[in-house]
Amino acid sequence: MESVLVVDDERSILELFDYALSINGYQVETASDGSEGLRKFSEGRFDLVITDILLNGTDGRDLLERIRSSDKPQTPVIGVSGTPWLLENTDFDQVLEKPFSIQRLIDSVHGLIKRGVPQA
Repeated sequence: MESVLVVDDERSILELFDYALSINGYQVETASDGSEGLRKFSEGRFDLVITDILLNGTDGRDLLERIRSSDKPQTPVIGVSGTPWLLENTDFDQVLEKPFSIQRLIDSVHGLIKRGVPQA
């Protein structure tokens, strides 16, 4: 079973993503901020990371940078934001601009994990 780390500071988003991904066959771990997300990423093994961009402390771009400089730099990362200009000129494998459908989220996760390589 593929595992996904979801990082977001909104509990309702974490719960929604956890539920949607779990019923679609993914093992989900959540983190409520970038620092917790980075710790869980470093300690675990994830097939994909989904992170909000605007987080307190370590934000989504910082998290992405740390993932890319880790010993697991090829891990696909999806960036999520309601402020699309924050997603420009980044190294995210895919970006989802809010609002988006849960089906689009599932399709994005499935596509990136199935490919096993970053997607532009």
